[in-house]
Amino acid sequence: MHIDILTVLPELLASPFEHSIMKRAQEKGLLTVQTHALRKWAVNEYGQIDDYQYGGGAGMVMMCEPLANAIEELSKERAYDDIIYLTPDGARLDQKMANSFSLKHNLLLICGHYKGIDERIRQQYVTKEVSIGDYVLSGGELAAAVLVDAIGRLLPGVLGDETSALTDSFQDHLLAPPVYTRPVDFRGHRVPDVLMSGDHKKIEDWRYEQSIQRTKERRPDLLD
Repeated sequence: MHIDILTVLPELLASPFEHSIMKRAQEKGLLTVQTHALRKWAVNEYGQIDDYQYGGGAGMVMMCEPLANAIEELSKERAYDDIIYLTPDGARLDQKMANSFSLKHNLLLICGHYKGIDERIRQQYVTKEVSIGDYVLSGGELAAAVLVDAIGRLLPGVLGDETSALTDSFQDHLLAPPVYTRPVDFRGHRVPDVLMSGDHKKIEDWRYEQSIQRTKERRPDLLD
């Protein structure tokens, strides 16, 4: 999978992809993430990529020309399955969406800033709009990092145990059950006996029951 990210601040996206699972995914050749500084396509020598909004009001708006030129130039190098704009009013990111994106080959992510991007870019170029929650960030970079991580870990071969992602929370509309490791007894609190029984059927049944119970208590909306 190849993911391009258009951003005003590429420095913010350096660390998330240089460590842990995302680093290993790229080293294995399973994922390529490239950041592109939008100011490369600025409208003047001063690096301008934003301007005042028509109609007045506080906050600047990212201009059409830099974004359109960037999208068109990058689109000459590869055909994008989706051009995604990270925005608070987009569709809420969930596991189903991440699963769907993980089946794509080429994605272009646009990180908004200021009051957002000119609406005409959204209408003419953007194919999907994604929000990571009902709150506002200073820019779309952190949201882009979240989206790439959610997608990248699902690619076959990225995780050491490929079944791990299939048992994550939300994959089956349930929260994951409690997990335990050594020691068996930690300050009087013991690991449930069933997990040490060796009976895989009982263990799976216990985990399923715990998932349902935890979901009822913490996210009953998922059961609806």
